[in-house]
Amino acid sequence: MDRRHGLDSKGAWFWSSLAAGAAFVWVLAQTRQASDVWAVCSRARNIYTVDDERPRVNCVAMRGTTILAVGDYGDILEVEPFRPYAYLPHAFLAWIPEFVQVRSRPRVYQLADDSILVPGLADAHAHIIENGYMARLPLKDAESSKDATALVAAYVRAQPSDPDTASWVEGMGWDHTRWPGAQFPTALDLDAEPILKGRLISLTRVDGHARWVSPAVLESIGDLPETVDGGVVVRDEHGMATGIFIDNAMDLIPVPPWSEALMADFFNRTITESLQYGLTSIHDADTSPARIAFFRKLADAGRLPIRLYLMGYIESNEYWGRGIPRLLDYGVQGRLNLRSVKLFADGALGSWSASLLSPYTDLQDTTGLLRYAPDVLKRLIQQFHADGWQTSVHCIGDRANQIVLDIYEDTIKNDTGSNISAVWRPRIEHAVMLTPQDLERFGRLGVIASVQPTQATTDMTYAETRMGPERLATSYAYQSLLNSSSNHVLPLGSDFPVESVNPLFGFYAAVTRLSVDGSSPHGAAGWFPDQRLTRAQALKGMTYDAAYAAFAENVIGSLVPGKKADFVILDRDIMTVPESEILGAKVTATAIDGEIVYGSIS
Repeated sequence: MDRRHGLDSKGAWFWSSLAAGAAFVWVLAQTRQASDVWAVCSRARNIYTVDDERPRVNCVAMRGTTILAVGDYGDILEVEPFRPYAYLPHAFLAWIPEFVQVRSRPRVYQLADDSILVPGLADAHAHIIENGYMARLPLKDAESSKDATALVAAYVRAQPSDPDTASWVEGMGWDHTRWPGAQFPTALDLDAEPILKGRLISLTRVDGHARWVSPAVLESIGDLPETVDGGVVVRDEHGMATGIFIDNAMDLIPVPPWSEALMADFFNRTITESLQYGLTSIHDADTSPARIAFFRKLADAGRLPIRLYLMGYIESNEYWGRGIPRLLDYGVQGRLNLRSVKLFADGALGSWSASLLSPYTDLQDTTGLLRYAPDVLKRLIQQFHADGWQTSVHCIGDRANQIVLDIYEDTIKNDTGSNISAVWRPRIEHAVMLTPQDLERFGRLGVIASVQPTQATTDMTYAETRMGPERLATSYAYQSLLNSSSNHVLPLGSDFPVESVNPLFGFYAAVTRLSVDGSSPHGAAGWFPDQRLTRAQALKGMTYDAAYAAFAENVIGSLVPGKKADFVILDRDIMTVPESEILGAKVTATAIDGEIVYGSIS
């Protein structure tokens, strides 16, 4: 035989043997892969998939990081008929007898009849580092400025080092709306405790939109400007600063930046708590370049224990979109994403800094404030859109929401060439106060309303006093926003540490519109009960809708074959138990990428 044109018999035998050996190795590898399949099953069909085609099933099977199959026992127990010849090249099919067949039987973990399994829970709006920061000196339980001052003094006394008046004391969580008289505290209040005299103290309000400082801080700052764009230095009747700085005025306080070690401590505190409560994904709603670098370092090392969707933020009136990196499924585990930016249109109701169309009912000389002039906000949003960034804008008051919706509408009209829902997915964070016309505009424009149900049940104690009954009719309007949504989504979050990290508090608030003690200004039916969400809507808001708002609905958010194996097991069925029992549910296991990261499956 001419060896220039073919192989002799020995050569053919060699290559055939090599190919057969390679095929055999492939078969063994596939057999080993098949043995890695495992499943969780429920006799009571208490696996809620958030998938309209199969909303409740008996079992979900996983292989590696991915969901392999979802369905009934028969679909799962023999989830994959494994025929070795199916993996071989067609030329070798004649060599394999057809009766050779192996079935892969997954390891099966059986849920208790009272337990349920749901997709991994997401928080669509939270502040990871601030939550750990507040845990160091929490002031949420203070019932007066005197209580808060006493907590600060106790914290200082408990420090192991000698008193050092040059060191800053920082805390977070005070809420003057819960105090007698509902008035802001003052710097002099902090000097009531002798151990605090002369100390540099900065205490952040629970919503993050105001700070209360000591006389020593006021002295260190020196002369203060009469006005601050997008902020307020609160003054007394004599024009003297009282020690309260609101929104952009907080930048005048020279608090030292947090070190990487301190951020790591804050991060670890929050993530430990988050996994315990079943969170597998968090949208961090205000991520500075320093924090981006911190998260990126964790991702590079494969030490990011949860999925993070970051909203980059730099405080500037000039465009800063080229000053942060774009990150898509970044890191060893592919859990870090940054494709959104955060902007602030206004402040908060609790500080009278949310921007309203007409004056506050209980403070008639103000309509709040805008943190950016409308033309600056428009220029920034449109440039971010042009550069391919999703924009997520903080809007509480009806004026702020109206201004941002005007900008979004104008941007959409001038961009007829792209699919807004697929490419941009503009968001408004909070979307609290809306005119009837603007409520309708959310749906017509395809703007995503990212809301926090516990915000309604916290604010309901003073909201009518602050904004009057007329404006409340279309405020905290979650069912109306969902009904108007052209994408049928309403991502839910908590805004922690403003509210609890535990997502069940948001679930309970969404479906009941009640405080944790079962009360509301409108009685046991809930505050504006027509705005309650169904349990199915609330679960979808905490899973699929949050994933959609992060461009991840094809990866996470529901239990569907091919998606990531993120799920949570709870010890009771929050979808059916009496409402009063929802908050008693406990997470027994949290899984991310098919790995149990909290608890266990017995």
